[in-house]
Amino acid sequence: MKSKIQFFLLAVVALVIVSGCIEQREYPIEPIIEFKSFSTEKNVAGNDVTGFFTISFTDGDGDIGLTQSDTFPPYNPGSEYYYNFFITFYQMSGGVFQPITEPYNSRIPDINPTGIDKDLKGDIQIEIDLSILSLVLTSDTIRMDAYIVDRALHKSNIVETGAFVLDLP
Repeated sequence: MKSKIQFFLLAVVALVIVSGCIEQREYPIEPIIEFKSFSTEKNVAGNDVTGFFTISFTDGDGDIGLTQSDTFPPYNPGSEYYYNFFITFYQMSGGVFQPITEPYNSRIPDINPTGIDKDLKGDIQIEIDLSILSLVLTSDTIRMDAYIVDRALHKSNIVETGAFVLDLP
């Protein structure tokens, strides 16, 4: 009996020590994003054809992303929240950045489908078809603003990139 009590106490002490080593994270329920990078992929002619926009994020309640079945209000097609990743492109015109009329919106898939981890931290990369931009750009120099919205409709902060020069066809 004495050995069982000693084993139990040893197990409790070990559990307390191990739990003290586990990182305790607490993030706000609103997503917080930081611009990480923008890179391009070139075609055989050397023109930029695909852009890769990467942000890092934290979210305290783990509700980043939408499933394919998330199509009922407020996530229905045509609504403000059908998309959850929003990028506004700006092009250099006369030494000043001017917004391009069409935003580039995307749907981030559900990052935490099992809902196990409520505190999320990670990176999100959006692939951008630059041929769409080439139809409206009159300049080769761009910058971007971006933000995300979680399922509870909490809007993140807006991040702004520096300037990038594209080599478009």
